[in-house]
Amino acid sequence: MKAIVTTGQGGYERLEYREVPVPELGQGDVLLQVLAAGINNTDINTRVGWYGNREDASATGDDSDAAQGWSGATPFPLIQGADCCGRIVAMASDVTGLHLGSRVLVRPCMRVSGFGALDTVWLGTDFDGAFAQFVRVKAHEVFAVQSHWSDAELATIPCAYGTAENMLQRACVVEGDRVLVTGASGGVGSAVVQLAKRRKAHVVAVTTREKSAQLLAIGADEVLSRESDLLQQCADRGLTGVDVVVDNVAGAGFGALLKILRRGGRYVSSGAIAGANVALDMRDLYLKDISLLGCTAWTESVFPALIGYIERDAIKPLLAGTFALADIASAQQQFLQKQHIGNLVLVP
Repeated sequence: MKAIVTTGQGGYERLEYREVPVPELGQGDVLLQVLAAGINNTDINTRVGWYGNREDASATGDDSDAAQGWSGATPFPLIQGADCCGRIVAMASDVTGLHLGSRVLVRPCMRVSGFGALDTVWLGTDFDGAFAQFVRVKAHEVFAVQSHWSDAELATIPCAYGTAENMLQRACVVEGDRVLVTGASGGVGSAVVQLAKRRKAHVVAVTTREKSAQLLAIGADEVLSRESDLLQQCADRGLTGVDVVVDNVAGAGFGALLKILRRGGRYVSSGAIAGANVALDMRDLYLKDISLLGCTAWTESVFPALIGYIERDAIKPLLAGTFALADIASAQQQFLQKQHIGNLVLVP
């Protein structure tokens, strides 16, 4: 089969389109034909060494400290790809409850010791993922889905919407909450907008001016410009007391977000696309009784909930574009330009 093999840390030259063996099934496994595979920040972060300990981890090709993944050394060479829409083409003899030919989504965040512990492995990070024509996964991580959506539309969902749903669950977002979302035009951010509105929250999206109309169209109640002073915009609109901030941007804007929260508010994050190192005013944290929630491991209810939302058309796929598998470098370059809304998808 054809696959994109990431040979180590570095630039796009580390992405090799080549022939590799079709995975062999073991106990409890299913083999999927990959119909579509979404692109995520994690794919790029792992390749360039962003999860390493060095503050300046970048596309150096260095296989030392910066080559560490978020849970230890990345097992290069690796087929990346956390977002998988596939079709079941083979199953181990002990697998029950699934059917050959079914179209499925794969839960990318997998608990090693069950949902009572936080140890996880991730599709395409800890073992071979979906940037290939076929992928092998455990049957209990495969979810059949009945939907009129295209394969590429379904592939926009697993990682981005699972991450978003997990953050909203962890932050206990309920009807009437005022939720401020940074990076609202990205895959996770736009998912948060939709999923928070599904909970009947009041959603305030932070994005560029040119994307404002599109964020309003998918459910945002208000849009703030990331190019202007955020505190002043909030003050002008009476937003100096939001209940929840969902922030995967971090960087220099982190401190202002804590000031926007009401006393007892919740700050939740699963990323830091503008910079991992932030300035924290401890007075904002403890004098306002703020809760800081870091989210990587998903709760058990996250993925079944997403399948239900899809099948009921309670959310909309935001497919920004598709690329052939061999064109992954071009796809990642476009992804990093951040001019799109939603997700980009590879079609093997």
